[in-house]
Amino acid sequence: MTTLTKNKVTDLFLGQIPNFNSFPSLRRKAQDVLMQKGLPESKDEEYKFTAFSKKLEQSISDYSPAKTTYLSQEIVQSHTIKGFEGDLIVFNNGHYEPELSKLQGQPYEISSLKDSNPVSLGKVSKIENDPFIALNSFAFEDGIFIKVGRNKIIEKPILLLYFNQSSKGQVISPRVLIEVEDNAEVSFLENSISLDEEAYFCNTVTEIIVAQNSHVHYNRLQNESKKAISLNNFGADIHRDATFTSVVVSLSGEMLRNNLSLNLLDSGCVGNMFGLYLLDGKTHVDNHTNVDHTKPHAESNELYKGILADRSRGVFNGKIFVRQDAQKTNAFQQNNNILLSEDATINTKPQLEIWADDVKCSHGCTTGQLDEEALFYLQARGIGKVQAKGLLLYAFAGEVLEKISDETFKVYIDNLIQERLGSSF
Repeated sequence: MTTLTKNKVTDLFLGQIPNFNSFPSLRRKAQDVLMQKGLPESKDEEYKFTAFSKKLEQSISDYSPAKTTYLSQEIVQSHTIKGFEGDLIVFNNGHYEPELSKLQGQPYEISSLKDSNPVSLGKVSKIENDPFIALNSFAFEDGIFIKVGRNKIIEKPILLLYFNQSSKGQVISPRVLIEVEDNAEVSFLENSISLDEEAYFCNTVTEIIVAQNSHVHYNRLQNESKKAISLNNFGADIHRDATFTSVVVSLSGEMLRNNLSLNLLDSGCVGNMFGLYLLDGKTHVDNHTNVDHTKPHAESNELYKGILADRSRGVFNGKIFVRQDAQKTNAFQQNNNILLSEDATINTKPQLEIWADDVKCSHGCTTGQLDEEALFYLQARGIGKVQAKGLLLYAFAGEVLEKISDETFKVYIDNLIQERLGSSF
């Protein structure tokens, strides 16, 4: 095909993904950004340790949009968390499946993006912020719009199940926009599921607007196939006296990248970010976070922990910006890692940029091995080495797991982690 940009993978996407008629201005802008910048290469500082373009070139054979695959109610039910009682929203290769979803009349609205055409689409996760936001904005066919009205309390969590299967490695482009109006509360759970062991590329954009005095929890589990290539751009605008909490647990996949951006737009708002990555084999997980404090008297808390075995690789890059007007900011950031193998690797880079002079900010990172003295202490009391090792690692992970807002989801993830720690680690 004719070369359009300086980036081969970008050309493959631009040449095979149709420019859908819906959202024309968003798609034109996305196409312009891709033409000008292309997808990131190794020289791009933001993707220095995660060669996404190279991985796509090696693993993907068809750059066209993925179509829906066979998915039955039985399959959905088998992957629904035992004991879960809230609403269920099902995606099939990025396409919303209302017939397979389970909505029980809770007080919120859900519609397709095409039908609702919300003006806020693309306002939180801006196309120019990341090339993969631009790619999703160019490639997505439709998505969902969830609106939680003023003063509404959603008592049961909403579970989003993403079923991915693409035998040709086609691109899956889910798109979700959530608006939570004043004085509302809601909790979301998200689980990504691979229906086979073939390679696929899932490029997701999720935008959340948290209005004044609202409270939102969003819990994510990534436990995909060993060939899964997944990139998630997640953005939240947080307004006065509102709280947003994100928890992401990454267990499996070939290459996973999580971009999380919180914009603290007014006084009294709080942004919380917690992450756990438990990696083995050759799994590569990259967590990039960005917190932007723009107004005074706001707070952010961030804790990411990693346990890495075999030849796995982790990347953590956390940025906190404190603008000149954001006096009395309180910002905390910490990244802690345990390496269980000489071949496991972690690249960590916590960052602070502060333009205000009356703030309380701290950041740090640690990387080490399992505490041999603690291991010896447990063994001396009759606990076997494997069990003792598992107990110490579980205790290390527990500080993040306790942040999961839904007990059913917490127990489900807890069981996965205990099973993992008792076997391959």
